[in-house]
Amino acid sequence: MGKEIKKTVFVGVSGGVDSSVSAALLKDQGYNVVGVFIRTWSPDFIECTWKNERRDAMRVCAHLDIPFLECDAEEAYKKGVADYMIEEYKKGNTPNPDVMCNREVKFGVFWQFAKAHGADFIATGHYARNNNHLMKGIDSSKDQSYFLWTLIQDDLAHTLFPVGHLKKTEVRKLAEKYKLPTATKKDSQGVCFLGPLDMKDFLKHYIETKKGDVIDENGKVIGSHDGAIFFTLGERHGFNIFKNEENSKPLYVISKNIEMNTITVSSSPNHSKNNFSGSQINTTNVNWISDVPEHNKVYNAQIRYHGDILDCKVEVLEGQKAQIIFDKSVLVDKGQSIVIYDNDICLGGCVVG
Repeated sequence: MGKEIKKTVFVGVSGGVDSSVSAALLKDQGYNVVGVFIRTWSPDFIECTWKNERRDAMRVCAHLDIPFLECDAEEAYKKGVADYMIEEYKKGNTPNPDVMCNREVKFGVFWQFAKAHGADFIATGHYARNNNHLMKGIDSSKDQSYFLWTLIQDDLAHTLFPVGHLKKTEVRKLAEKYKLPTATKKDSQGVCFLGPLDMKDFLKHYIETKKGDVIDENGKVIGSHDGAIFFTLGERHGFNIFKNEENSKPLYVISKNIEMNTITVSSSPNHSKNNFSGSQINTTNVNWISDVPEHNKVYNAQIRYHGDILDCKVEVLEGQKAQIIFDKSVLVDKGQSIVIYDNDICLGGCVVG
């Protein structure tokens, strides 16, 4: 009998604990493991952090005695993630750069790189599961399936999620067991290329903005803001109120006028008069990963990462469109992702618009 040939898996090692443990687990399972640092774009006006992350990724690969490679995804990231995000904000939309990063970079450029270098699979440290369906990660506080709704069956056929069946606490313990250099490293926060920079500070380098008025539902000016494009419907921070006559109740952005550079706020977030609030939301860019939603069946939806789980029905329309019908009024903004679940199975998602 011939000797069994081990499958080769390229692991996206980011310099964090999740991807480090992923590589260690796959090596233990008998795969030929190659660690790959995916280099993305970062603006020249912020402190470079990717070199530190790459150093940590190299240390992990050296510790595990696996090869280390670098995948240059700078151009794809700049065009597919950063430029896309900037253009969407210019229109007054609220894009999700993490969704685009997964589609364009981790399951786009990285897979093409891995395949060209002889990989059978790619693996990432996402908290999600692949069981011929995309499924939520076991740890509900870390589940990242929301950001993976653009995947298709072809992606799942060559993708592994080694830590998706674990809780974060278990991953930390495994990192200590394997004596990984990243075992005590803190989790990264926010959009990967921004580092400690605030999103609004980043956008100000690319979009000219000016101060505008905050108005109440009666049209009365009650405050100011730094630019209407920075706000998402439902947001309750980032603007200044001169005088709040509603006994200092929290105020939510319920509409915005990009041309007039105004935002309207209310203490009742579902009082929005925009086209993207209510119980029936029109969406585009629909992607169903495996199963198309059935007519009149009740599903779950998330309209933001770690947002409330909302009951809904899905009306599938022609031309990659769908209407999401909620059992209560919701407030969403154009450009946001709505992700549809059938219990733990992520069916796919769509973009409000």
